[in-house]
Amino acid sequence: MNKIMQALLISAGAAAVMAPALAQDVPTIRVGWTIPAEEAKYLMMKRPEMFPDLGKKYKIEWSQFQGTSPMVQAMRAGVLDCSTMAPLSMAQGYIESGLESYIVAQHVHEEKGYFSPYWAVKKDGSIKSAADLKGKVIGTNAYGSGVYFQMLLWLKNNGIDPEKDVKIVETGFPASADAIRSGRVDAGPLVQPFALLAEEKGDIRKLFALSEVQSPTVQIFEGCSKAYADKNPEVVKAYVKDLQLAMSKLLEDRSLAVAVASEITRAPKELLDKYLFTEKDFAHAPDMKPNLKSIQETIDLQHKAGFLAKPVDVSNFVREDIMAPIK
Repeated sequence: MNKIMQALLISAGAAAVMAPALAQDVPTIRVGWTIPAEEAKYLMMKRPEMFPDLGKKYKIEWSQFQGTSPMVQAMRAGVLDCSTMAPLSMAQGYIESGLESYIVAQHVHEEKGYFSPYWAVKKDGSIKSAADLKGKVIGTNAYGSGVYFQMLLWLKNNGIDPEKDVKIVETGFPASADAIRSGRVDAGPLVQPFALLAEEKGDIRKLFALSEVQSPTVQIFEGCSKAYADKNPEVVKAYVKDLQLAMSKLLEDRSLAVAVASEITRAPKELLDKYLFTEKDFAHAPDMKPNLKSIQETIDLQHKAGFLAKPVDVSNFVREDIMAPIK
């Protein structure tokens, strides 16, 4: 009996040693995320049981950031393996710090019939056109963001010198409508759900939308470090497949998008239900296939305007076997 017990104890001890070793064998991918418009990631975070491979074939270490630029910096520092990117932040990361990455999936884009970020003014104010902005104060979400540079392009295209004709200040998106109402700015940027709330109040009106600069426009996409992806292509493929699965589930049942977005943002479901995954929201590609032509056009426009130090070829950021759609 003592020999049997001894054998069982040895066996149990070996199993205990092997268990953490096996857990450690599951590869981890470090992913950055932000708010808004990343509902596929929100679903994976809040409903991991919907994704059979998650936790078995690979694990995700999630980290929240305040925008795409900080995430690109984190990728350059080796803190993240994949993150949300905008065309400009990807290009700047490459030009300024040599970050090599792959575009693997598209989150949201703007196209005709869907929402586009816009600048609003007081409904009964005197500003009716671009010319009326001369000498005025214009708000932006953040200096250096993709939305900021697209706004500068709109101003230039309409004969306004962003440096001489107007003053530009940061308001952020949440405070933009109140900044317009109070007179802190004469025009300010709106995205959902703040645009919807402002429209319901009815005291401001749209002056121009970024769709006037370019349409369709890719707002954000998923990018992965080239060094990580080349070393771990199967992990990236599994991750991209789950992003696609998440998007298909959200498109089949938008109540899922409302639920997980509410959990992430703490915004009321009643508010989110008014626009998420409708024509009042950004557009979503069902297969998450990146629109490389649109991304290239955005980068070319930014370079031509002098916002990028040199041209960037988007084809250098493509590895087709890890890019959506993956079967």
